[in-house]
Amino acid sequence: MTAQRPESLTEPLIPMPALTPEALRTAVASLTPSRVPAFVEDLVEATTNAQQTQSLAPLRTFVHTWGVFVAIQRRPSRAARLRHLEDVVSAGAEDPTDAIAEIRSIHAEAEAEAGL
Repeated sequence: MTAQRPESLTEPLIPMPALTPEALRTAVASLTPSRVPAFVEDLVEATTNAQQTQSLAPLRTFVHTWGVFVAIQRRPSRAARLRHLEDVVSAGAEDPTDAIAEIRSIHAEAEAEAGL
């Protein structure tokens, strides 16, 4: 029999924010403050690339990347599982096939949650 987890462990820490740079920045600051500098750097790079190429594609990629990041990070158990799977793949000590498949599943779930 599987032990049931308390609701507080399965519920997201914050609601999924709107997919705007400001809402995502606020979410990143709340969930993983150490990642705010990377967020800002990516936003500046995406904005610069969008201006240079006269395309919204870099901004869409930025929103997609950080939207998925927030969707994963707002559920601590899912974020921890992803980190573990990434460590399994990086270590190279075992066949990574199952870990890669689960990583893809986590990302697909996060994309769906974010509405991407």
